[in-house]
Amino acid sequence: MESRRMEPRFSAGQVVVRREILDDREWLVYPVRVVADDGRTLAVYLAQGTPLTFGRGAFSWGLHPWAAFDHSWQSTGVLQLQRAGDGYAVWARWQGAELKDWYVNFQRPMRRTKRGFDTLDQELDLLIPADGSPFMWKDVEHFEERVRAGGFGPGEAEAVRAAADEVVRLIEAGDCWWEQWRDWQPPAAAEVPGPLALENVTVADVGI
Repeated sequence: MESRRMEPRFSAGQVVVRREILDDREWLVYPVRVVADDGRTLAVYLAQGTPLTFGRGAFSWGLHPWAAFDHSWQSTGVLQLQRAGDGYAVWARWQGAELKDWYVNFQRPMRRTKRGFDTLDQELDLLIPADGSPFMWKDVEHFEERVRAGGFGPGEAEAVRAAADEVVRLIEAGDCWWEQWRDWQPPAAAEVPGPLALENVTVADVGI
């Protein structure tokens, strides 16, 4: 029997590639630096000023909405936490030296590759203030418009709603696994990785 292929794990400090894949092509690509990887939870840091590379040609969702702006990450750095199988990632955002909020980004479950991981932002977001204030939904209208326009595949919108329900249950139960990262601090002078070129290959060509 052929042995099961192991998914790659990454080392702290390693620069890996986060890709958003739409229509089986690269829609948005940028480098992130690994903070920790235990095989289930992958923590990476997106530094301010990180270059963003956008896919070329026609996409079913059109050009990436960030493509109209400067092609680098303009906001302060964020810690991105994603777990295998989850339909969301949790981003820690700071205001000065203080944790501002947890930004829950609903997205396709990450798919590890030899170079990093693939996902796709699915419009809906949830903001959880770090001071314990009530959480707030974001981009609900954009998500519902994407649903009405037929932008999601079969069962995809339902999966997003299920992931949203799961996060709400975790919050209400006080079982917020991301809180273990509350005291983590971004590096004082984060090194910004260089720009990435598009690979111009399909997902199947590089997957694990």
